[in-house]
Amino acid sequence: MNDRGVFAPTTALHRTAAKTSRQAVDATRPPPPGETGLPGRSTPQRTEVLQTLAGCQEFLSAQLLYARLLATGSRVSLSTVYRTLAALAAAGRADTVRDTNGERLFRYRPDADHLHHLICRQCGIGVPVDSDLVEAWADRIARTSGFGDVQHTVELAGTCATCLAVTSVG
Repeated sequence: MNDRGVFAPTTALHRTAAKTSRQAVDATRPPPPGETGLPGRSTPQRTEVLQTLAGCQEFLSAQLLYARLLATGSRVSLSTVYRTLAALAAAGRADTVRDTNGERLFRYRPDADHLHHLICRQCGIGVPVDSDLVEAWADRIARTSGFGDVQHTVELAGTCATCLAVTSVG
């Protein structure tokens, strides 16, 4: 986590290197104005929250996203930010991780790919990781248990190579 309380930008946008560079460019492009991809009525406030989140590469807390909105003169309420982020996560339009204090952090998800991230405990950089085995395991558990609509959370934390190098020097 950096000094602003957010995770640093990820170094990769997609699960595998086989994705094309065109897809990588599309992954950073925010949705068109007025489009939220959420069920229900699309409001200007929801759109504003989504556009601001989509314009950020790092994971953000609801509080920090709200502060960024306020800094641009937005009149969106903090409760609207929380509700919209929760709806985005539920709709698969935002990735979520928890920081070391347990606070949920959000980052815009431009496509349907469900990603897991390896987060550095020192600097907060988040790197998407190949999680095909985890996804297959979760699907198998759902099938064999008879449960439906199974969701899972996998959070991986460690120390990145850069931070390890700094630690070993000092």
